[in-house]
Amino acid sequence: MKIEASQIMAISPTCKPEVAEGLAQCLPAVLEKYAISTPLRVAHFLAQTAHESEGFTHFVENLDYSASGLENTFPKEFRTVKVADYARNPEKIANRVYANRMGNGDEASGDGWKFRGRGMIQLTGLENYGAFSKHSGKDAIQDPDLFSTVAGAAESAAWYWLERDINKPADEDDVVMVTKLINGGTLGLDERKHLLEIAKRVVKEMFS
Repeated sequence: MKIEASQIMAISPTCKPEVAEGLAQCLPAVLEKYAISTPLRVAHFLAQTAHESEGFTHFVENLDYSASGLENTFPKEFRTVKVADYARNPEKIANRVYANRMGNGDEASGDGWKFRGRGMIQLTGLENYGAFSKHSGKDAIQDPDLFSTVAGAAESAAWYWLERDINKPADEDDVVMVTKLINGGTLGLDERKHLLEIAKRVVKEMFS
């Protein structure tokens, strides 16, 4: 399978040309490594990752919340503290909302910020970073910004895809189940379906 930058941009016209070129170069090997190897699997993967990364434009979680945003999004985490002390401070926010979860230490440990969501499907938490490192042989614990690079963002998403056995519903062309395994629900399903139709047309060219 060969991928062209123009094919990535056909799926997401907002993708920067240099990112599209980077994805075109790294994706064939990444997809083969993680058994995303058929037209249906590739189409679903590209559609879902395009949606999750806002068209391959964001590979790092946005935690720049206002005070009201924090209260609405993380009501439990900010019930007992002064919300204004955290508002518009992404590092402090991450360290609080991700403390003592997913293998992270407490708020003071800094793990929440260090292992915040990164990648095309945002991996979050020390446990996920560690599991990826063990499987891939690349040390995302020592170099968490690996997932912010084009190649790292792609491989971390492919690892998550394999880990969650998403190839199975992709083989059945079940976009609802694929979405649930990635999102936990069906948020953005209509756009994901739209992207999937585009991706299916583009992937035919990749396999021709």
